[in-house]
Amino acid sequence: MFKKTSTTTLILLSLCQMGWSQGLTEDTLAIEEVVITGSKVEVSRKNIPFSVSLVSREELGQTTESALLPVLSEQIPGLFVTERGVTGFGVAGGAAGQINMRGLGGNPTTQVLILIDGHPQFMGLMGHHLPDAYVTSDAERIEVIRGPGSILYGSNAFGGVINIITKKQKKDGIEANARLQYGSYNTQKYMASLGYKKKKFNVFTSFNHDRTDGHRDSADFKITNGYVKTGYQFNKHLKIFADFSLAGYETADPGPVNGVAGDRIDILRGKTAISFENNHERLEGALKMYYNFGEHRISDGWVSNDHMAGAMLYQGMKLLPGNTITLGLDHMKYGGKGSPISTVLRDDEGNVIMPPRFELSPYNNTLMNMSNTAVYTSVQQILFRDLVLNAGLRYEMNTTYGNEWIPQTGLSWHLSSGTTLKGSVSKGYRPPSIRELYLFPPANEILYPERMVNYEVGWTQHWMKGKMNTELVGFISDGKNIIVMVPPFPPPPPQYKNTGSFNNKGVEFSCNYRPADGLKLHANYTYINMVKPLPATPEHNLFLSGNYRYQKLKFTLKLQNIFNLYNETGQGVEVIEDSYHIMGLRVGYQATKFMNVYVYANNLFNQQYQINHGYPMPGTTVFAGLNLKLVKD
Repeated sequence: MFKKTSTTTLILLSLCQMGWSQGLTEDTLAIEEVVITGSKVEVSRKNIPFSVSLVSREELGQTTESALLPVLSEQIPGLFVTERGVTGFGVAGGAAGQINMRGLGGNPTTQVLILIDGHPQFMGLMGHHLPDAYVTSDAERIEVIRGPGSILYGSNAFGGVINIITKKQKKDGIEANARLQYGSYNTQKYMASLGYKKKKFNVFTSFNHDRTDGHRDSADFKITNGYVKTGYQFNKHLKIFADFSLAGYETADPGPVNGVAGDRIDILRGKTAISFENNHERLEGALKMYYNFGEHRISDGWVSNDHMAGAMLYQGMKLLPGNTITLGLDHMKYGGKGSPISTVLRDDEGNVIMPPRFELSPYNNTLMNMSNTAVYTSVQQILFRDLVLNAGLRYEMNTTYGNEWIPQTGLSWHLSSGTTLKGSVSKGYRPPSIRELYLFPPANEILYPERMVNYEVGWTQHWMKGKMNTELVGFISDGKNIIVMVPPFPPPPPQYKNTGSFNNKGVEFSCNYRPADGLKLHANYTYINMVKPLPATPEHNLFLSGNYRYQKLKFTLKLQNIFNLYNETGQGVEVIEDSYHIMGLRVGYQATKFMNVYVYANNLFNQQYQINHGYPMPGTTVFAGLNLKLVKD
């Protein structure tokens, strides 16, 4: 263990040491990055007291991934996403796409909230997101809160928040993009998008289709996504946006090694939303209304329809110098109904084998709903130009679990134009989902809400006139009542239970460095110490990447290093991998003004490893593709 940690430290130091040697004297340029996820209104990232990471459009454009989550797993310190194959995460038994933030995520992901333009995306019945539904082509940028976001976003923001901010056409004219990719295991990816703007009207639409045979039997996957977003600017202060997306996909569970294949799944997911946004010199806010829906069919007989509807109203006010007050009101109602197609399982001769597991639940064919209503306020005050104080309070009202106060406080201190120290204390809160309470085993109606207090301190630094940026964060997450599935004893079935207190401590580090034109280096590292190990968590996670452009050629090299990966083994949470190292290389060539061609190879070391217990990942894979782009004024 000591050798692994020392090696990690040496790699980080060697990557960044040339920038550190310059010291603070040349630190004259601090890059102003504006974010909205941590405050609901636009504020400078350096004034937010807790940890917020950004993934830009440039970084999203450098990936060959159509799915969004693998990109975040590489770029965001403290965040890890499970995978099981070439592409496609799936749902139900054997699924991947589990998001873990600082050791917290739930199983499946119920503790990290995904937003699209600020709208929550979890399924009404199951309480977790659909990892295959989020694609890179629709995203303008990603903002990630690493730590509790319950003060602003309530339920499911217990461990963190991922806000996917979608594209919109910004300049008058037309912009068209397309991508075609083919590679190992008959993996095919197709994308087309079109943006149009004329004066006050704009529209963006996209289409994605992915499919693969998979690297194992019964590991095939296919998905088709469609998205459209339109907007109209009434004047310089008021605008409206509306969007709609639909995704349909089929996937299968190949089952664990030496086991049998699991279920096949057919899913249809959709969402629609409308937003009215105002932006004045001293006022900024929005009214957002959304509706999410889905239908799931699983070959074991389960059929479900779920929904989530809600509205968000917030207003930021700058009434005094250096002061911003945000007031907000949220309401959401979510739920659905599920049942088996048939009442019994029969053999080929029609004999009853056994009742399906769903019959063990008294809630089949029952429409179930929960609702949350909340009011909140947050205040930011700048003192003496360099000290920024933040505080907020939320009052959450849940129809099943009653009312809860959720506070948060913190500060940012700008020691110089490029040096910022931060500190915050925030509460995370999550009531159990409908699935955890009432649906088929391992449901348990006697569950308590999860609660946590997160403490963190951070140091951000701009070096060498902004050529290098670093961030160092330490955190302690102290909580209770984490809901986990306890293995059957005596058998069967297993059951969800609150497992008492937990304590996670860790360190996160990230570094971006541009030593020369055309060259960009990136590193991030996370160490997490868990008193009680939680699934889908690596103890050490180090990611390194480099991008180099030479004339029409562009090279991207990346290396992900995982040490001591914990996951569920059926006997509890154990280390399933001591270490693995995945290297990928992408070479792109700008053939014409409108066309870029590329070749990408992943797992160049041909590592044998697994992220989900019993599901080996593919060896070396190779993909080739081309990107097309047309811009017309």
